[in-house]
Amino acid sequence: MFADLLAGISQAPVVIPSRSPCILAFDSGLGGLTVFSELLTARPDADFIYVADDAGFPYGRLTESGLVARVLGVMRRLVEVHSPDLVVVACNTASTLVLPHLRSHFDLPFIGTVPAIKPAAAASRTRRISILATPGTVARDYTRGLIEAYAGGCRVELVGSHRLAAFAEAELRGAPVAEDQLAAEIAPCFVEDEDGRTDVVVLACTHYPLLLSRLRGLAPWPVTWIDPAPAIARRMTEVLQAPMQYDGLRQEGGRLAVFTGGEGLDDALRAALAARGLPKTVIDPFPLDATGH
Repeated sequence: MFADLLAGISQAPVVIPSRSPCILAFDSGLGGLTVFSELLTARPDADFIYVADDAGFPYGRLTESGLVARVLGVMRRLVEVHSPDLVVVACNTASTLVLPHLRSHFDLPFIGTVPAIKPAAAASRTRRISILATPGTVARDYTRGLIEAYAGGCRVELVGSHRLAAFAEAELRGAPVAEDQLAAEIAPCFVEDEDGRTDVVVLACTHYPLLLSRLRGLAPWPVTWIDPAPAIARRMTEVLQAPMQYDGLRQEGGRLAVFTGGEGLDDALRAALAARGLPKTVIDPFPLDATGH
């Protein structure tokens, strides 16, 4: 199960010989933009729908049953409206819990995002790694299963941050938080004793790479920061075996950002989205109902 989630493998490759594919990237907010950037680089010819379920953000406040119901409900609407060929769930919290439900409800491939514990263990020389995640991801049994499967010989610190995802959203919106607040959130990742110190930190929330340049500067010593986005993009190209579309020069696909709430979707954020390859934005209201509380 854990290897299946890590690889994003559940269905046969999709072959679309006559047109560019439509790829839907889904997250609770803006963190999935770090994954979208890699997807876009891998398949610039594709049509992309980026969905921020901001009406449900943050997912960590939802019960497990509420989260499953929420994501299934939103995804049902998205599949009906946009008819994607493949969905990338660019959210660790949702992937850890909802992927099996999505795969059983919809007849299309889903690629998930889970903590990159296996590559972290392989990269560590001191055998001391930290997993920086949301509290929900830290608490899930599947996370501990990945550690047991792939990092049994390592000392692993599970660090659940309550504020870092919101800090990343603020960063993208042009309202960065103070350095001391960021430093406090990542401080538990850095452990040193007589036998060595942390040398690898896994960014186990897609929001966190939005802050990566600042995190590097605040680290008390250099470490390897592992972002799963490039591996997700590689997996997408493997599953989605449609050829690149060419007509003389490479053609760019259509790109759209969809918000389920839209609070805070101002001119500054629209400009930031356009700079990241999403020139069009729409709000498709999907309020959070009582099942998510």
